[in-house]
Amino acid sequence: MTSKTTRDIVAAAGACVACTAAAAALPLGFVRLADLAPQIVQDMRYAGADNFTGRPVPGYKAAQCWLREDAAKALIAVQGEAKRQGFELILYDCYRPRRAVAAFIDWAKGPDESMKAQYYPHENKRDLFARGYIAEKSSHSTGLAVDLGVLGWDFGTPFDFFDERSWTANKDVSSEAQEHRRRLETLMRSHGFHNLPTEWWHFAFTGAGAAPSFDVEIE
Repeated sequence: MTSKTTRDIVAAAGACVACTAAAAALPLGFVRLADLAPQIVQDMRYAGADNFTGRPVPGYKAAQCWLREDAAKALIAVQGEAKRQGFELILYDCYRPRRAVAAFIDWAKGPDESMKAQYYPHENKRDLFARGYIAEKSSHSTGLAVDLGVLGWDFGTPFDFFDERSWTANKDVSSEAQEHRRRLETLMRSHGFHNLPTEWWHFAFTGAGAAPSFDVEIE
């Protein structure tokens, strides 16, 4: 065996180890959505500062959508049907590590209100949990929930806007926004996703309520 052949084998083995390590970073049964559907637009808000905390959230080391494989495949089917109807999805959050939920709890107890005007102008920060706008346990941590919208569509309020106008059936938004919410909810429901009535953007896949949660960092 030549030294070049030996080097090639060692390099290949090293690459396999690296691939295995990368795959092992995901919880069992999870996938990176971009590996299956790179065409779906991702705007992972909690990996950066454009969110209600005003800073990157613990647990989000990379701006990636991780999902359980069954939910990912269902979401890909949603995107396919959406494109046939002339529109495309945009994702804001997918799997959410438990430490991120804990960080939300800590944030709600703290004094920082720098993002109040943008995200919760009519709500008391300390009431956000009691009002149901943030959950102490999240279906996102199971890998079976997504926050999303549609590129270019007006939904009446931005993502993560904590206000009754963000409730899916709220009538204080324009008729166009109401129709957009209805169309998105109908499409998602037809593929096994169920809307949270207080957030037009939040959808949990079938079985999320009984599924285990995880705290693996996204990286």
